[in-house]
Amino acid sequence: MVTGAFLFASIAGVLLGLVLYATRKGNLLENGPVFTVLNAIINVIRPIPFIIVAVALIPVTRIVMGTGIGPVAAIFSLAVVASVAIARIAESNLVAVDPGVIEAGNAMGARPAHVLFTIVVPEALGPLTLGLTYIFVALVDATAVAGVIGAGGLGNLAITYGYQRFDWFVMFVVIAVIILLVQVIQFIGNRVARRVMHENV
Repeated sequence: MVTGAFLFASIAGVLLGLVLYATRKGNLLENGPVFTVLNAIINVIRPIPFIIVAVALIPVTRIVMGTGIGPVAAIFSLAVVASVAIARIAESNLVAVDPGVIEAGNAMGARPAHVLFTIVVPEALGPLTLGLTYIFVALVDATAVAGVIGAGGLGNLAITYGYQRFDWFVMFVVIAVIILLVQVIQFIGNRVARRVMHENV
């Protein structure tokens, strides 16, 4: 559930972030209306708690995924929430790229798309990897409440078989598994980011 949502969200979120960055005022593909609309959509969705988004999207989820409940349905709502967060992270990392590098690319006569994908994106790849790692961990947290739409998950296991049945052993096991998952994910993310940043030096 987490992996599926993360894959969809990474693709959609990074693309949205690229568009946001490129269409900002003074950037490679400046376009005020496009930036304003995308920026507004992201600002509307981001503050809404996941559980509210998941319930509100049930009619859309039925159309897109063929069902409104269960792990498959949760993938869609998780991907929507994660994609807007990734878009903002991607935009922030791209904005932080040294303008001098971009100016050098433009001075060599490179087209905007070429500058974006061969200069800007590689420069931001390390921090972006760390940002994606953070989102992956956040998705693990979000699945804890995905049980409300029948998605199951470790959080639902802890509540149903641990808390509600007063079985603290189950609670502690689930907590230990979640902590282990997060540590492994963060370790892998840090290693990948270090390697990417080392290659770009």
